[in-house]
Amino acid sequence: MSKPPRLTLPSVARGYRLSTARGEFAVHEAGEPVRGTALLVPGFTGSKEDFIGLLEPLATAGYRVVAVDGRGQHESAGPREEAPYALEELAQDVLAQAAALGAGPVHLVGHSLGGLISRAAVLRDPSAFASLTLMSSGPAAISQEQQVRTKLLVAALEAMGHDMPGIWAAMRAQDPEDAVADSPELAEFLRGRWLATAPEQLIVTGRVLISEPDRVEELSRAGLPKLVLSGEVDYAWPVPLMDEMARRLGAQRVVVPGAEHSPNAESPQVTAGALAAFWDTAGDSRTH
Repeated sequence: MSKPPRLTLPSVARGYRLSTARGEFAVHEAGEPVRGTALLVPGFTGSKEDFIGLLEPLATAGYRVVAVDGRGQHESAGPREEAPYALEELAQDVLAQAAALGAGPVHLVGHSLGGLISRAAVLRDPSAFASLTLMSSGPAAISQEQQVRTKLLVAALEAMGHDMPGIWAAMRAQDPEDAVADSPELAEFLRGRWLATAPEQLIVTGRVLISEPDRVEELSRAGLPKLVLSGEVDYAWPVPLMDEMARRLGAQRVVVPGAEHSPNAESPQVTAGALAAFWDTAGDSRTH
């Protein structure tokens, strides 16, 4: 899971509820659209807070940046049934969020599962977006090892979704013994985020992670600039697989030194610099 580098918003940012044609979504927003507007979509078990380290540097670079909790995720409400969390439904949410920003085509960034959701949104309507960044997100289902872990989690949620505290405790009990302990503040936030997320959202999106087909060829035909960004190591999609995906997409490729599955949280300054540089060139390419 992504662990935010901090939990307090920078002074340039604010939190509010974004009203869209498909309901309200909790967001963090920073910056003015001097160079453009970006929408950031988090991953599995994640939230808008995973992008908190990107807000100030991207605002400083001249971008309006909006990070969102998807439906049923952390502070965005969601129904207690499975159908509304189908990938196509979540993709339509992203399109509604982009439209509600009132900025025309926006730069779309999807982290991990958020990359699969963002990809589906672009395939549905590429004209809504100025560019697409797939961050630590691959061409199809996650690695076999992670599929095994995710299947176990989905099975636990199907059987015990009424006991989210118990599932959380079991998950944390499996943390490596040599793992660096979270601060009390971060530990409280991570547990609270888990408890606030609808189990049905996790069940359905977990199934997406273990079954998503390869749609790279289809995406390569979407006429907008693309970036594949990742850390040097990734447990969900091996880095060589993302290298190959970038080649197949004709996308720019950035590897963030020292980062793993969450460069947005692990190396936010470098990640923000790479995003801003890409958006600068992407905006120019869509203009000319």
